[in-house]
Amino acid sequence: MNATVADLAPIARANTPAMAGTRLDARTRLGVLLAAGACVAPLLLQVPTTLALVITGVAIAMAFLSQRPPLPGWLRMVPALGLGAFVFSTMGVNFGRDTGCAMLAAMLAVKPLETNTLRDARSLLGFALFAPFATFLLDQGPLSLVLGLLAVVLVLAAMQRLSDVESDDARRPRTAWRRLRSVGWMLLLGLPLALAAFWLFPRLASPLWGVPDRAHVRPGLADSMTPGRWSDLLLDDTPAARVRFFGPVPPRDRMYFRGPVFMQYDGRTWSRAPLQSSYTAQPVRASGTAWDYELEFEPTDRRQLIALDVPLSPPPNAHFWSDRALRVERPLDSVTRWRMQSAPVATFEADLPRTLQLAALQLPQGFNPRTIALARQWRQDAGANDAAIVNRALSWIRRDFGYTLEVPITGRDAIDQFLFRDKKGYCEQFSSSFVVLMRAAGIPARVVAGYAGAELNTLGGYWLVRRSDAHAWAEVWLAGRGWVRIDPTAAVAPERVFDTIQDRARASGDLLANLQPMFDTGDWMVSTWNDFVLGFNADRQRRLLQPLGFDAVDPERLLLLFSLVAIAALAATVWLLSRDVRERDPLLRAWHRVGRRYAKLGLARAPHEPASEWTQRVHRARAGGDDALVALGARFSRRRYGPAREAGERLNALLRDLDKHRP
Repeated sequence: MNATVADLAPIARANTPAMAGTRLDARTRLGVLLAAGACVAPLLLQVPTTLALVITGVAIAMAFLSQRPPLPGWLRMVPALGLGAFVFSTMGVNFGRDTGCAMLAAMLAVKPLETNTLRDARSLLGFALFAPFATFLLDQGPLSLVLGLLAVVLVLAAMQRLSDVESDDARRPRTAWRRLRSVGWMLLLGLPLALAAFWLFPRLASPLWGVPDRAHVRPGLADSMTPGRWSDLLLDDTPAARVRFFGPVPPRDRMYFRGPVFMQYDGRTWSRAPLQSSYTAQPVRASGTAWDYELEFEPTDRRQLIALDVPLSPPPNAHFWSDRALRVERPLDSVTRWRMQSAPVATFEADLPRTLQLAALQLPQGFNPRTIALARQWRQDAGANDAAIVNRALSWIRRDFGYTLEVPITGRDAIDQFLFRDKKGYCEQFSSSFVVLMRAAGIPARVVAGYAGAELNTLGGYWLVRRSDAHAWAEVWLAGRGWVRIDPTAAVAPERVFDTIQDRARASGDLLANLQPMFDTGDWMVSTWNDFVLGFNADRQRRLLQPLGFDAVDPERLLLLFSLVAIAALAATVWLLSRDVRERDPLLRAWHRVGRRYAKLGLARAPHEPASEWTQRVHRARAGGDDALVALGARFSRRRYGPAREAGERLNALLRDLDKHRP
């Protein structure tokens, strides 16, 4: 039903700046602050823990201070500037997606300090909605989606509360439950359009170049290795990758997942040599059945991909370096899937170029004199038998060394300290010392970083590789065989290399062993989410209709199909909303019944005709014989469009009079 300017005058008065400047009552303020906090919560889970705790503390303090009279503007700037400075001191001066998101959370934390009126509350809620959407720039997991949806529901409910307060609507007070039901209905109406956009709107095959990288990269394998720096990674039990085999599965003690290969050593840090990317990787000769598998790789923001040692060929959008380490074309900042084949190797680069051979023998001058002297003595004893030197070193490590994560601080000659004094460490120390010892004996050697071992998820049928499975081993070059993997850590403590968390918990009688099925279920749900949601890329979208007999659909046809579905969804939404208004408002239903009675007399109301104009037209057409209808029209307009204090009508009495009225 339309209304004249006079009919809508009460609404105009309710929406004046004076009403918008109405101060918030305690209950409304609490709802607004809770909704804003729900928006920031998923974003805080993606920033460093210390920063998240500080932002949360400031937000709570600002919420309490907002109940007092407004502070001067210069004083409100103090927490904003202080919190901004703390963000940059924590994140660093390099600006990235995570830094920008942290600044957004910080600004929202101080925003409640200037939230006192209805207009302020709407401003806070509007800005807060940016937070859950910004979260998806950092994480697209199911938890972020659930928290984001919860935040949107609370914001919409809070906006409904603000609308009720502004209109002074006391005729049909809505409880919190009714508001949530109303929000749920709105979200349900929008669901078909959202699903159509997800499945059918053409996806970009490449990322948006305008989105900056993260300032802080996610945990993962770096492009260098300094012994003693992996302790945090080895204690991180979050997933690094999931591997699903198609056919034969290798034994767990052969699950070495190859990552970066380090040939350059400066006495402390291992890194890639520039010439490793200058040579073409030579073919390998397999010595057994190939393993066919798909690797689901968790985000790391780096370009280094892992593969079951040794991959036979690179997957699409990836390439080999000369050492058969896989590099990709763009940072791995989202969940990716790679189909590959690997196999046991008989020979691997048996013809080593002279330049690479010299690089694999390089040692810095003046470091670790005892190690170099021992290696030279072994060379004299073994003559030209390189394998004998390798076995002698492994026997020594197996007999005299131990495994520990509590590594003492090392000095300048770190290898000498480890081999002749400490004799305890973890994979970084073992692999680094072994390679230095081999090079000093004249055997080309290098360090390989990656992951070793995996845990079978029986529910999903895949193998889970955790970040705590990070490992470093050695490769030595032997004439006629090429590069051969040697794992000195496995020689002294194989249980620390291949045992899973479940194995260790079961051995110690830990309660976690009994909770493993629950952990498996949770990770299987995450893997399923990655497959059906995050893994739905442009290529899978083009093949969406293949089960129905259609070939790959080009983006133009996808856009046309999306447009048709979107138009249908919008039309259905409009019809349902209008139907909802007609069926749920008893006053409007009664007014329509009155209109249908007059339509039988040829005096139907036009769709554009307001109530007051229609009743006056009927009054004139009947020669002033319809004063009762004019009075009912005025009462209807006041009741439907005016605020409660001006309505002057009880709903039941008005409905009774409308039903009794006959032309």
